[in-house]
Amino acid sequence: MAQGHGRGDGRRAGAPRGNPSRGAAPVHQRRSSPARGAAQGPAHCAVHGSAQGAVHGSAHGPNRARLREVIEPVVASAGYDVEGLSVSRAGRRYLVRLTVDHDGGVNLDAVADVSRLVSRALDDVEAGGEELFAGEYELQVSSPGVDRPLTLPRHWRRNVGRLVQVRAGEKQLTGRIVAADAEGVVLAVGDPGKTTEHQLGYDALGAGKVQLEFARAAALSDDDLEEFPVDDDDFEEDEA
Repeated sequence: MAQGHGRGDGRRAGAPRGNPSRGAAPVHQRRSSPARGAAQGPAHCAVHGSAQGAVHGSAHGPNRARLREVIEPVVASAGYDVEGLSVSRAGRRYLVRLTVDHDGGVNLDAVADVSRLVSRALDDVEAGGEELFAGEYELQVSSPGVDRPLTLPRHWRRNVGRLVQVRAGEKQLTGRIVAADAEGVVLAVGDPGKTTEHQLGYDALGAGKVQLEFARAAALSDDDLEEFPVDDDDFEEDEA
């Protein structure tokens, strides 16, 4: 999973998290005044903070529906899909976590591009007089991990070749996705060399779960293994 994130404490960009060996990308910092500053930080991260502690939005937090209205068109115009958008409190900051995907996958460069575009869009809305956040906020952009449930046709299509577990009616099936289109999927179920293909419509399927294959993972490069994330964030998310 490609991911970018950063922190803002209202006075300066905080200590970056992440692997500095992956390179550096611009960090965007929004302040309550129109002036914007840029710094260098960890790979593909965007930091947003209110330097003067100005009050934005309602006392109950940001309007999640409004955030989605602002963010989704920006992500779509860049050629990506919003797969997740959540807002949670992390101390005195709001943490906005955005997950994006694409048929060809999402690499770190794409994460950086989306991060910059969304950062600019949020800044532009507030520069126009609309207040989205009460205080500081931080934007994190990432691609989906393998633990993301397969619930939409595009999820199945983007995981052709993977081993999945899914409930189909009264049966629990484990099989490899052979093909997927707008109507359904073809799963190859059984031992290697003795598989049976099942053609299933989406209306007959529950949420699919990608299975981590250790033999396959051992053969992957370090770059490939980035899609199997270890999430060290310790907080609860509120889904938008």
